[in-house]
Amino acid sequence: MAQHSTHPGASRVRRRALLGTAVLAVLVALAGLAAYLTREGRSPSDTASPPPSSPTASSSPAAPSGPHTRPRALPVPPKTHDPITYGKAAAAALWSYDTRAYSQPELRKALRGWLTTESKYADPASVDQAVPSAVLWKEMAANKQVATAKINEGHFPHAFTQALQDDPGAITQAYVYAVTVSGKQSIRWKGSAAGGAESRSTTLAVQCRPNHSCALVGVMPSVAP
Repeated sequence: MAQHSTHPGASRVRRRALLGTAVLAVLVALAGLAAYLTREGRSPSDTASPPPSSPTASSSPAAPSGPHTRPRALPVPPKTHDPITYGKAAAAALWSYDTRAYSQPELRKALRGWLTTESKYADPASVDQAVPSAVLWKEMAANKQVATAKINEGHFPHAFTQALQDDPGAITQAYVYAVTVSGKQSIRWKGSAAGGAESRSTTLAVQCRPNHSCALVGVMPSVAP
């Protein structure tokens, strides 16, 4: 399926710059991941330990087998303190939709509900880009199109892990973690026998402050290995 087009404006550029600043606050001036971002980092503060790891496989509910299956509910963020677990859930939410069950504005609002309430770090524009445009949604809804996601793996990018090893205190200003997730998106529509599927990968910025559940900061402009 062709990807929906976007038209980035000045506000989106500013938000993307803030996203880059937030993650670079974690990575300091790390050259390996700086190529994916847009601004210089900030100074580190006190020390912090890397967060726990999570299982390497999870999935959203199985793809529906036909147009008469039960519609899927809007995505709800999990309550977790593990950035990898949260990143995998967020990727599944971003790669899934059900045009039979809700409207495009309702999905966009639900996904924005995953964002951190700290507006200086939140990048809603990057989340909006994951939602099909209103015009495309109308066409998909006419065909009762449904997408589901199977998450294969989630991990901290190598450059991020190296940065934490080199300077553990860098994380303690924003508590923003880079998480790369890979999986597969399956799509079905009215009258389709098998539908289609494609592999997906994304790098997300996830905020997990101590004593608070994780929240999404935004979607990185490129995938970090």
